[in-house]
Amino acid sequence: MKTIMRLVMGAALAALALSPSRSAAAVGCTLSNPARDLKALYPEMTSYREDVKELPKFPQGRELYEALQARVGSDLDPVYEAFDTPYTLYSVFKGEARLGYVHGVNVPGRGGVIQVFVSADPATAVISRLFFQRLESPGGAALRAKETRAQFTGLSLADFYKHDYYAAVEPGSATDKVAQLKPPAELPETARPDWDATLRGLRKNLILLDIFAFDRRHEPVYQRAEEARKKKESKP
Repeated sequence: MKTIMRLVMGAALAALALSPSRSAAAVGCTLSNPARDLKALYPEMTSYREDVKELPKFPQGRELYEALQARVGSDLDPVYEAFDTPYTLYSVFKGEARLGYVHGVNVPGRGGVIQVFVSADPATAVISRLFFQRLESPGGAALRAKETRAQFTGLSLADFYKHDYYAAVEPGSATDKVAQLKPPAELPETARPDWDATLRGLRKNLILLDIFAFDRRHEPVYQRAEEARKKKESKP
């Protein structure tokens, strides 16, 4: 009887460990080999630091989580984007000087979770590089191509918020950098959702970086975009 009870209890604990509520809290996004990967991004690096960021530990964590969903523009995945999902912010140094930040997120893709990482300038929050750590897609080669990823260099969160503004007030504006991003010509139609997921992952990365590293400096831009959108929607 004791043996049977131990088996039953073991099965129950295993099921609990695999339940969505438990797995959601454990699914973060970290570099598999940070020393190697960060050195490849910043050859002059002499050291780096890892900081785990968790929204429940922020004074206004729930508010920030709700703001993240609003600014991403879609529902957050209950497994990979739960409220208690941990995020790892990498700071890269040369001596005492900070060379940049590196941050990654999980986003749902057609072939499974996509891990999108960005490196950003520590003063301007502008992207210096985007890369995938995990990408299972029929268009994986085209999305990973240097030419495709080069489009994202130089973008910032402000560009995404301005895109919201221009799309609402000045559709087709030449100053809308995000609208000028194009999927690679060789990308199969079946992989188009992974292009969209990449853009979502980029935006989500920048929103979280704005929270974790830049004291939410782009919030005024977001507010102006929202006000412009609501103003246009209110017109008869």
